[in-house]
Amino acid sequence: MQKIITSHFVQGMIKATSDMWLKGWDERNGGNVSLRLTPEEVQPYQGDFYSTPRYIEVTEPVKELANQYFIVTGSGKFFRNVALDPEDTLGLVKIDEEGQGYHIVWGLVNGGVPTSEFAAHFQSHITRLKVTEGKNRVIMHCHATNLIALSYVLPLDSATITRQLWEMSTECLVVFPDGIGVFPWMVPGTDGIGLETARQMERHGLVLWPFHGIFGSGPTLDDAFGLIDTAEKSAEILVKVLSMGGKKQTISTENLIALAKRFNVSPMREALK
Repeated sequence: MQKIITSHFVQGMIKATSDMWLKGWDERNGGNVSLRLTPEEVQPYQGDFYSTPRYIEVTEPVKELANQYFIVTGSGKFFRNVALDPEDTLGLVKIDEEGQGYHIVWGLVNGGVPTSEFAAHFQSHITRLKVTEGKNRVIMHCHATNLIALSYVLPLDSATITRQLWEMSTECLVVFPDGIGVFPWMVPGTDGIGLETARQMERHGLVLWPFHGIFGSGPTLDDAFGLIDTAEKSAEILVKVLSMGGKKQTISTENLIALAKRFNVSPMREALK
């Protein structure tokens, strides 16, 4: 049996969390990441599994994820420490057969538990599993500085925020043609915000939590990171443009339509008005 610490998924989580920390998106214990794994990916490392794994019940049943494996960041864990002690800061869990809870089969060695946003992750995983036919396997949450800043000055409207971000960088419409979802502020770590995030993820791979942060999804850790990184770069440009007195010229609707045609993407219609 191979050592789980060398697995692509543990090493991938180390890289992703380190990159997010270096970007300044995950101060202290801010942010969380989960990656859905296949049994085939996990099987070579079962020799490292606990003989008696801890069991945690979920607050909302997740039957759609029964028997699925996830590697996830721990509650209260600092991203800057994941590379130093992945067994303390990460956990590998398996959902039970009824979707009523999960077993921690590896990691979180000091009695830790998965992120307090795990309920939101589960609901978003269920949604993205359906709408992408299983391709999306990552849910990533962080406190991207400029996206948070914009939630204080732009209308909390998906079409408006999407259009503003599309106009700040030509690649944005190509990278996230489905736009960015948004809803009014809600208490984090609750089933309610998890269900609302999942509802938004029926249409959008990115969801903005006003005054808090961003949720992104993708097939891989790199894809989810790149999606957030692209949106945050656009937000940074918009913050600078607004600070310089606003736009004097911009990418037009006709330009955006031509861009979508060239790269064969279907942009969010409401953001093209």
